[in-house]
Amino acid sequence: MTKFTVEVADTDAERAQGLMHREHMPKSAGMLFIFERPQRAAFWMRNTPLPLDLIFIDKTGVITNIHENAIPFDETTIPSRGRVLAVLEVNAGTSETFGFAVGDQMQHPAFDPDAAAWPCP
Repeated sequence: MTKFTVEVADTDAERAQGLMHREHMPKSAGMLFIFERPQRAAFWMRNTPLPLDLIFIDKTGVITNIHENAIPFDETTIPSRGRVLAVLEVNAGTSETFGFAVGDQMQHPAFDPDAAAWPCP
């Protein structure tokens, strides 16, 4: 099991700001973008100087896709594959370091406790 300290972005304003203009993020830290309901999501790296991995997560906490090493300042859209409830942004290389893969499960109170693959303790 791997644990991260995450900042939660669960309002429109927080999601719009994201990690823009941040030049450093500690290892085992990240930002968890949580939506009101599952939806298709798309991100870009405008004004974001940190290279990031974007981990797309469904309402049960299961990883649906991972975009590794998003390029700083790139405005190319990075889409989810299907509907997601959350996206976790972590430092680039984190997914490979910890061996994250599609189908892995994450725990957080945001995931539906009745449907969660792994309920949060």
